[in-house]
Amino acid sequence: MQKVSIVIPTFNRSKYLKATLDSVLSQTYANWECILVDDGSIDSTISILIDYANKDERIKWYKR
Repeated sequence: MQKVSIVIPTFNRSKYLKATLDSVLSQTYANWECILVDDGSIDSTISILIDYANKDERIKWYKR
């Protein structure tokens, strides 16, 4: 089974980010990684990224 990489760029998208990540987490295919790249958000985007990354080791985030 091959690993699927999901790359999600984000910038000030805290309003939509939880729904997006919940959708990724609800997938039935289990061999994936989610790479989130923040482009300097000033809202609560980083807090959400940290929270989800702490809940699931397949979620990684990077701040640009």
